[in-house]
Amino acid sequence: MPISLSTSDHDRNSAGLRYVYPVISRRSGGLSIGINFNPNNACNWHCVYCQVPDLQRGNAPEMDFALLAQELRAFLTQVLNGDFYQRFNIPEPQRVIKDIAISGNGEPTSLKNFDRAVELIGDIASQAGVFPASRYVLISNGSLIHQSAVQQGLRTLARYNGELWFKLDSATESGRKLINHTSQSQQKLLEHLKVAAELCRTKLQTCVFSYRFAWSDQEKQAYLALLKQLREMGINIEQVMLYSLARPSLQAEAAELAKASAATIDALAADARALGYDVSVSY
Repeated sequence: MPISLSTSDHDRNSAGLRYVYPVISRRSGGLSIGINFNPNNACNWHCVYCQVPDLQRGNAPEMDFALLAQELRAFLTQVLNGDFYQRFNIPEPQRVIKDIAISGNGEPTSLKNFDRAVELIGDIASQAGVFPASRYVLISNGSLIHQSAVQQGLRTLARYNGELWFKLDSATESGRKLINHTSQSQQKLLEHLKVAAELCRTKLQTCVFSYRFAWSDQEKQAYLALLKQLREMGINIEQVMLYSLARPSLQAEAAELAKASAATIDALAADARALGYDVSVSY
């Protein structure tokens, strides 16, 4: 029986590989080839909605670049010329690679030689004819953008016309401490967003959900105020991507989380559009 992929299951082991995994992504709108730099389930943040099992604080482990190259080349060959779509029961309309996304079980920019990995993936995907037709995406919390290897990786991403999806789940320090368990200051957030937007195309990725004071009216107004401030500072955000929970959290806070209603997300989207932003919504 074929294995089925769905937006409600992003199993990193579905293809039986260390670094490469396929998913059907709501935000991409089809097949996304994920690259997991954090098979050790380690991250420098601890987001309450995270679906990673046994999540621990830490950085990405040493990368086996030869294995990454081998897995990605072989996987792209399966998708482009093999029976991948049949084996994974992918519907006809979704039988196209929407993107290759550096995302996984932790913060990918914590990888040593991050820039080398970005270059390797871009080179292999270009040789296979996947780029430039498909997008090259980095999903990151943006906390390590001050590091030179990360900045070089963003420059490389830009050379492949890639884009950064910068996580922003709260516009307040207290909100980020609650949701992401980080002490990131407002000043650091703004500095990192400014650097990111100067180096490559940058989108904000925001998870809207119910959890204690997360997305209270005060939090919503702070979020809109930040969007306005980014405009005033000349920080170019290509798109605001709003979404809610699709898969169960595997963190201790899971029982307290609830998916936001479509009406709640639509209202926030309308307010962001009124500030001049392009906004995408995934329920």
